[in-house]
Amino acid sequence: AALSGYFRLPPRSGSFLLSREARGVHSTAGMADFGISAGQFVAVIWDKSSPVEALKDLVDKLQALTGDEGRVSVENINQLLQSAHKESSFDIVLSGVIPGSTTLHSAEILAEMARILRPGGCLFLKEPVETAVAVNNSKVKTASKLCSALTLSGLVEVKELQRETLSPEEIQSVREHLAYHSDSLLSVQITGKKPNFEVGSSSQLKLSTAKKSSGKPAVDPAAAKLWTLSANDMEDESVDLIDSDELLDAEDLKKPDPASLRAPSCGEGKKRKACKNCTCGLAEELEREKSRDQISSQPKSACGNCYLGDAFRCASCPYLGMPAFKPGEKVLLSDRNLHDA
Repeated sequence: AALSGYFRLPPRSGSFLLSREARGVHSTAGMADFGISAGQFVAVIWDKSSPVEALKDLVDKLQALTGDEGRVSVENINQLLQSAHKESSFDIVLSGVIPGSTTLHSAEILAEMARILRPGGCLFLKEPVETAVAVNNSKVKTASKLCSALTLSGLVEVKELQRETLSPEEIQSVREHLAYHSDSLLSVQITGKKPNFEVGSSSQLKLSTAKKSSGKPAVDPAAAKLWTLSANDMEDESVDLIDSDELLDAEDLKKPDPASLRAPSCGEGKKRKACKNCTCGLAEELEREKSRDQISSQPKSACGNCYLGDAFRCASCPYLGMPAFKPGEKVLLSDRNLHDA
């Protein structure tokens, strides 16, 4: 079984195509380039298109790399959602990298792979993609849509590692297991990294507890200088000062008619009534008129001395026997006084 073509980094010049003979060369050092080392937990995802012998050979190589302290778990892609792996369980997740596999990854599978990855862990997958732009198929995605799906699953630093043509066996596998026929298919390897935090995690913010100074904020000396006139500036002939009264014309100095200041709705109707929150002076005017009406409605004395007391009152005065009172003060007469009067 061949593995090196799936774990060797591409050259800096861009993606390249691996021949069938190149994929037949095996090198465990290529896996180490992807961060697979002793003590790590690795998950290998396979499906019905994965050859059994190639899967067994890949697992043996991974176990040799992870050692006794690590662990290699093998999971069928159709049982991944039911496997109930705890979140942050694996350092590396490999899917579709088994030689001869033609695995397709749904959005739910990608989200589950991102969930079981530890923060900072990496996902490496291989999937056949469509290169014809005009083809719109729900099964096979394009390379750009596959990268977008990885990003939407919560992974970062998503990038395409390499592309390669499908072997005759892989083309036959696509037709048998995916029921898809196309002459414009390529196999792409893509990697993505989980962020260094778990979904739903929280962190306490460090807030400053220092007391704020109660003083006024410092003024920029340069800015203050622009808006300050010294005594020397006042005597400077180059500085022109404008008298504010010169900005007013004859119309501005005329006293406005109080009636023109009233609101249109103020005082409308048969009965004069000030509007709410009156500011034109009608409310005060109506209050003064009301006070004058109350004073004029009070009874007037015939002799004008009723308020002075009994010594100044006439014999028929209704206020006889009552103490003196202030002029204009309201005095209530009892029924007995009115009857006697």
